[in-house]
Amino acid sequence: MRVFLQTKPASSDAPRYYQIALQQDLLGGWTLTREWGQQGGRVSLKREIYLERDDALAAFEHARDAQLKRGFKLMFSQGADSPYS
Repeated sequence: MRVFLQTKPASSDAPRYYQIALQQDLLGGWTLTREWGQQGGRVSLKREIYLERDDALAAFEHARDAQLKRGFKLMFSQGADSPYS
């Protein structure tokens, strides 16, 4: 699963983005990857490992909902058949 969120730039600044991805690893665990920053600028990356899919999915939804509350708009969603994954 993956979602890409973005804010509208306030002025001539590049838009800020937040990307969240959830994927299963080769050993059956789950990796939640969060990437955020300003397009064309510096990027921050955080990875978290979960043993259970339900825990990983809850963390994915929490991260997504937190960014939506901060004013980010959903630009792209992949997986899970839902516009909000």
